[in-house]
Amino acid sequence: MKLLVVGGGGREHAIIKKLKENPAVETIYALPGNGGIAADAVCVDINAKDIPAQVAFAKSHGVDYAVVAPDDPLALGAVDALTREGIPCFGPNAAAAQIESSKVFAKDLMKKYHIPSAAYEVFTDLETALSYVEHCPIPTVIKADGLALGKGVTIAQTREEAQNALRAMMADRIFGESGSRVVIEEFLTGPEVSVLSFTDGKTVVPMVSSMDHKRAGDGDTGPNTGGMGTIAPNPYYTAEIAQECMDTIFLPTIRAMEAEGRPFKGCLYFGLMLTPNGPKVIEYNCRFGDPETQVVLPLLKSDLLTIMQATTNGTLAQTPVEFSSGAACCVVLASQGYPTHYEKGFPITMTEEAAAHTYVAGAKEDNGRLVTSGGRVLGVTAVAEDLPTAIQEAYRLAQGVTFENAYCRRDIGQRALAALEG
Repeated sequence: MKLLVVGGGGREHAIIKKLKENPAVETIYALPGNGGIAADAVCVDINAKDIPAQVAFAKSHGVDYAVVAPDDPLALGAVDALTREGIPCFGPNAAAAQIESSKVFAKDLMKKYHIPSAAYEVFTDLETALSYVEHCPIPTVIKADGLALGKGVTIAQTREEAQNALRAMMADRIFGESGSRVVIEEFLTGPEVSVLSFTDGKTVVPMVSSMDHKRAGDGDTGPNTGGMGTIAPNPYYTAEIAQECMDTIFLPTIRAMEAEGRPFKGCLYFGLMLTPNGPKVIEYNCRFGDPETQVVLPLLKSDLLTIMQATTNGTLAQTPVEFSSGAACCVVLASQGYPTHYEKGFPITMTEEAAAHTYVAGAKEDNGRLVTSGGRVLGVTAVAEDLPTAIQEAYRLAQGVTFENAYCRRDIGQRALAALEG
């Protein structure tokens, strides 16, 4: 089989490495891929948002199945376009992808179908929004309606912070049109849990839970990032909570999307907060999370391609999906200064052992060398029988990777370990 994977980050590298395990896979094309992905797939310089070029390439190269991984091409209708040309896909169509591409749509959906989430208000006018935050409870959460590379959320600890965030989004348009509407949301407290799930529009199969580490610095300090590391499973996510989430959130969401005429097929990501009043949805993503994928897929024992095809064909209920009972930890190595200003172009060296456990995100090939080209450069993932061992092993492996101005958080998994001990 010939496969096509749209995207070029660490998530896509993890997906590609897992797909390669299927003996029927002959070739995987990555559009555009990156310098590290080139070791596992044929990288083609086609932008992830250039849907006509993707379709033309898939047709001319006899692609049998496509995986559209990032949010932007999903929201732009990549799955719709490929499907129209007879190329089966993993991922939701544009109508279903709106569950991520519009925060307002997602919040209204949850309200209509009584899916637990934070109370909220929607604003299109800056002055009205500024007036609202003069009196709303603080802290409060401000979200750009549209896609913003995972950075369109501000947790405002003061009224001044809230006002600054609103001006940045609605007046300065730091996220472009994504900030023309904003959601101002109740601030929830409790442990956060990420649960990715496979779904074919009717059946939903949650994957192993995970815990992301969003802040740039140790102790959850510094600015929000795309994610500095992850662990799986999340110790806060017990069997009892998992059942409650299935009954009150997962199945109701899948049924709501079907009722709205937007059946969701692919990977639906549930960002949850385990509040004192029970689990609530913080956000939906219409695709695999990054870097959650880098710990979830290494624990998958079943064949990924078979499961993906089942979501496309509507046969997920008859398809085995099994995860190992072990644990995984991913430590992200980033460029010093990320997520704001950082230098790039530094050569990366890796031991053979480290390379085998590395998913490359922000790196390119330059005269036969791998050099840094982004903020999050790569993630090093270790799998072990238990979480303490997985964390220790991930940091050991990370020592086998070097590049100038590299930095990582030194406390990935520490909150999870404290929960296990508590």
